[in-house]
Amino acid sequence: MWAIPHLVDSEEKTLGLDPYKLDNYLDKISQQQNEGCFNQKTGRKIKAVVPMHTFGHPVDMEPLVEVCRKYRLELIEDGAESIGSQYKGLHMGSWGRASILSFNGNKIITTGGGGAILTNDESLARLARHLTTQAKIPHKWAFNHDMVGYNYRMPNINAALGCAQLEQLPDFLERKRALAARYQAAFAEIEGVEIFKESGYARSNYWLNVLLLNKKYSAERDNLLELTNNQGIMTRPAWTLMHRLPMYKDCPHMDLSMAECLESRIINLPSSASLVHI
Repeated sequence: MWAIPHLVDSEEKTLGLDPYKLDNYLDKISQQQNEGCFNQKTGRKIKAVVPMHTFGHPVDMEPLVEVCRKYRLELIEDGAESIGSQYKGLHMGSWGRASILSFNGNKIITTGGGGAILTNDESLARLARHLTTQAKIPHKWAFNHDMVGYNYRMPNINAALGCAQLEQLPDFLERKRALAARYQAAFAEIEGVEIFKESGYARSNYWLNVLLLNKKYSAERDNLLELTNNQGIMTRPAWTLMHRLPMYKDCPHMDLSMAECLESRIINLPSSASLVHI
């Protein structure tokens, strides 16, 4: 059985999931039963919350953990962009029952593709290993499978690349943060824009640096993208919001006004760790 996404709004201070708005929304649309939390309108069980740490900036986790406790929801972290980022001294990916990392070619650590599953739940870890190795029952020569499995094992050469990159992670993070500081200094006196900064409780890896336009200049976003790319500077917008994509357009969602506002104002700047020398 596939889960049905129920899309929730972001907050401006983190660019990620807004735990307070989610709490208010669940209070209105959910109902607690013996078996868990259910959507009053559809009757479907609400099972999990999946926060994504946008561009490496941590979601405000403590109030989100409280929301999950209040409504008996699992917390599953999408840490694809946040390796090395921290919330109040704890690494992202360590908050949920399970979390994922991405080692795609555009991430701080890359193996050319793939990623990792993180969990402190031994039974869940065993299940993940089983499913990702074709759900094959150990045997000297027979090939028997007890579940629908997947061949998601990382080849040794890719894993070796990832291990070597992990040794360099502290240096990569230092360079990324130094680049963010240079952007912040360069744009400090420019009217109508700001470089997005980490919250006081967070330490971001600044995977992608964000030039955030003032609301009154949001209509200029595409002009700036056109101008900079014509000059050989690869800037880009944020991704298209999920509720605007054809495969998710019919999924339920709350008011997404802040996410829509942010999408119209975000420009991602070149952010490679190789762009700064320290």
